[in-house]
Amino acid sequence: MNQGKSATAIGKTSKAFTDEERAAMKERARELKAGARADKDKAEGESAVIAKIAEMQEPDRAMGKRLHAIINASAPALSPRLWYGMPAYAKDGKVVCFFQSAQKFNTRYATFGFSDAANLDEGAMWPTSFALKGLTTAEEAKIGALVKKAVS
Repeated sequence: MNQGKSATAIGKTSKAFTDEERAAMKERARELKAGARADKDKAEGESAVIAKIAEMQEPDRAMGKRLHAIINASAPALSPRLWYGMPAYAKDGKVVCFFQSAQKFNTRYATFGFSDAANLDEGAMWPTSFALKGLTTAEEAKIGALVKKAVS
């Protein structure tokens, strides 16, 4: 084996990640730098989340605003912050739940999800994310209950 040559050609772009995934990773690197400040300064995280929601297209923008209000009301101890370019809510520096718009990765629905820091364990299997096409009173109540349970 020739140790002087690299296994990949120099200047060749890897096709392992899509442009959207690379952009999300770069955004995450910026967020990590700002993360410590956001955890210490809830207002900074709040502003970043509100600005990210404002950038979204409808109907995700409306759902993001509603989710933000539901999460703040259900678990006021959670700190808003950005996580991989998505609005997220953390407890003790660990993301508990997040909202991903459909446009983020060009999917047909938005996603509301929970990380492994969420206290949602039920037996050997439980849901960690939900597809969202809209929010009715029933979904809002379910999300509020899940967020409360996640931080209990």
